[in-house]
Formats: sequence, structure tokens, C-alpha cells
Amino acid sequence: MPAIILIDTSVFLNVLDIPGYNQQREQILNQFREHIINGDWLFLPTASIWETGDHITDNRDGRVRRQYANLFVTEVSKALKGNKPYTVTEFPDREEFLGWLGTFPDSAMRSSSKRGNGEGTSLSDHSIIKEWEKLCQRHPMSHVLIWSLDADLSAYNRQP
Repeated sequence: MPAIILIDTSVFLNVLDIPGYNQQREQILNQFREHIINGDWLFLPTASIWETGDHITDNRDGRVRRQYANLFVTEVSKALKGNKPYTVTEFPDREEFLGWLGTFPDSAMRSSSKRGNGEGTSLSDHSIIKEWEKLCQRHPMSHVLIWSLDADLSAYNRQP
């Protein structure tokens, strides 16, 4: 049975080959091909889209920024139109986002991981986790996971 996969920023940056954020591209592309062959459902959360766009602007070379900004727009536009290999998650409505905000303080206090750096979970990661929870609830008999290079987010991997 195909898995339902939320693509984190760290993975999307490698898929798009964004300079400075693409150190694991070959490994990611191999996994990406496997997911496509398996017929897995690949979703881009809103947070991954925003964060990827932000990272593209970090490049100091304007030509490179423009090149990858155009690639980004093309790929996200295809996803928004429902063209494979991925699709965009539903944008949260006002009430859903208010619910996420209401649970954010606890997330911000939760130590984010094995890094032991004393940081909490960011609002972006919190929103991806909330999307994961929603997909788990909607698809109780499916494998649902967050595909991330971040150990905290990749821990969200529910087998049916």
C-alpha cells in the first residue's frame, strides 16, 4: 500500500538542488525515485514551501537566485495544480491555524531533540507535525510519515 509522505524543507531543497542546501541530493533523489515507483503520495506542506523560498534568497549571486526562484515557482505551481510527483497540502483555514497557534506554546517548550541545544520546536515544524496528525487521522490504515533530514521530524513515522 502506498505511503503518505510529507516533504520537509530539508528534502525539498535537495530535490530542487538549491546551492548550499543540496549536500545529500543523490541520496534524496534515489529515495524520491523509490517513492514514485512505489506510488507513494508526496505532499508539500505550506511551511516547506515558505522555508524553501526563504533559503533560495540566501544565495548572494543574483543570477543563481533568479534561476532557482524560477525553478521553485515552476515546481510549486505544478504541485498546486495537482501535477505529480507531489501536491500541496491544504492551506489551513483561520480556525485550523488558530488551533495550531493554541498548541504552539507547548511545542515551543518541547525540547527539539537529540541535538541538545535547548531549542523548542519551531512554528514551521509545528505546522508540519499538525499536518501529519491530520493525515494520520484521515488515513488510519496508511503509513504516514514526514520525510526529513531532521531527526526530530523524521521521527513522525506512523505505520498502520
